Amino acid sequence: MVISHSVIKTVLLICSFSIMLSGCFPPNVIVPPGPPEEGFVLGPEDVIDVVVWKNPDLSRQVVIRPDGNISLPLIGDVRSSGMTANQLASDIAIRFKAFKENPSVSVNVLEVNSYYVFVVGEVNTPGKLPLKSYTTILQALSLAGGFTQFASRNDIQVVRNLINAEGTIKELRIPLRYDDLISEEGGVYNLTLQSGDTIVIP
Repeated sequence: MVISHSVIKTVLLICSFSIMLSGCFPPNVIVPPGPPEEGFVLGPEDVIDVVVWKNPDLSRQVVIRPDGNISLPLIGDVRSSGMTANQLASDIAIRFKAFKENPSVSVNVLEVNSYYVFVVGEVNTPGKLPLKSYTTILQALSLAGGFTQFASRNDIQVVRNLINAEGTIKELRIPLRYDDLISEEGGVYNLTLQSGDTIVIP
């Protein structure tokens, strides 16, 4: 799926990025949201510290597995990928209620390993960029060493895999111009990247 520059400009000017992703694309396409206000979204290979207050035997430092789960005493596998630390703590506390009264659970992120993007084409250091916090297009381009002398700066594309309502993966290509990114309205165009996004610089 390719969205023309004129269409994406209109959409971006009407919607904030998070609103755009949640509701401004066709209804049969579910686009991952922008960075949540309540915290970082966990993913595979992130290292977290699960603390059950006054219960060291139930507390664990764990790595989120490739299947998105962690394993904890008594309650077994817990889905962690796609949740914030606070959401996961609440879910774990609910599960532990079957075994203890009013459990108090906290989850702390020790290492972020699940957030990465790719920058390919005419940049000085193309490849995979492991990131530790939410990153915009301009920040990613800077981390990739900036453009080469041959780059078509106004033909940037962000390639993102989307999941539709049936669970089928579709590819979305968002065209962007560097001139727009550095303009007075640049904040509208300078999207926050999702893990797995690819920035293409022809």
